[in-house]
Amino acid sequence: MAVLGRETLGTKTRAVLSLLRLFAAEITAPGWGPAKRDWRFQMASATIETMNETKLAGLLDDVKTGKRSVHTALKQLKSLATHDLNFARVDGHRALRKGFPEVIYCEGKTPTQVVKIASSILRHNDNLLATRATKETFRAVKRAFPKARYHEPARAITVTRKALPKRGGTIAVLCAGTTDISVAEEAVITADIMGNRVKRFYDVGVAGIHRLLALNEELLDASVLIVVAGMEGALPSVVAGLVDKPVIAVPTSVGYGASFGGIAALLAMLNSCASGITVVNINNGFGAGYAASLINQLASLR
Repeated sequence: MAVLGRETLGTKTRAVLSLLRLFAAEITAPGWGPAKRDWRFQMASATIETMNETKLAGLLDDVKTGKRSVHTALKQLKSLATHDLNFARVDGHRALRKGFPEVIYCEGKTPTQVVKIASSILRHNDNLLATRATKETFRAVKRAFPKARYHEPARAITVTRKALPKRGGTIAVLCAGTTDISVAEEAVITADIMGNRVKRFYDVGVAGIHRLLALNEELLDASVLIVVAGMEGALPSVVAGLVDKPVIAVPTSVGYGASFGGIAALLAMLNSCASGITVVNINNGFGAGYAASLINQLASLR
């Protein structure tokens, strides 16, 4: 982005940059300092070139060379912001800020609504992730986007037009029992489409601790570990005691009556005596995969 330095810009491009600063001020949280509102800070901090960023750079270059007017550029910038579908306001700047476009949570949405949101996202981005999707919703998305894939264990839909390059580092995903695999797979699909290498280690619960200990060297190689468990939720504590990397614990609703739908595992993980554990909500494989991706992104910069 060095060609966009202030010294080399013409009057028209400087006008567009002023507009960009206004957009950046609107999309950042209240209380951020002026330096963080500067668009150059946000662009420099991005480590993945998304479709939005590519389009934005091309747009600025067109204004600079006179191929596009400031008025036209302003209209296109607005199209990258918020897309109002009446029932949903799609965040068009998510990929620019976070490195990946908005993710669709399908529960509670009709297949038609999901397709319309997906269409809005894919108008400006190459990739799509939709979680907690039924097969009915997938069929509707598949009709609109033939490249759509349904990952049944995870109940997730992905559309990949141009896969993100795999960054360095590995995310290890462990689950205690076979019944926990659906939650673990949601984490795997999330981390994978966001540009990470992922390794699965399933059915390694504490009831057969030797299965876990046999993996010790492979676990130590991971940049961050996601550990999924139901029942008494002991596995994340054991793993965190063996490795020197962040552990993201995911409680599941697997278990008998006194597990209270995953509350027992959640409380056990929150009260772990092992250091370096962060806990997400019950069955939230997506949240774990997203957080692990951000951690691995930082690790890859070293």
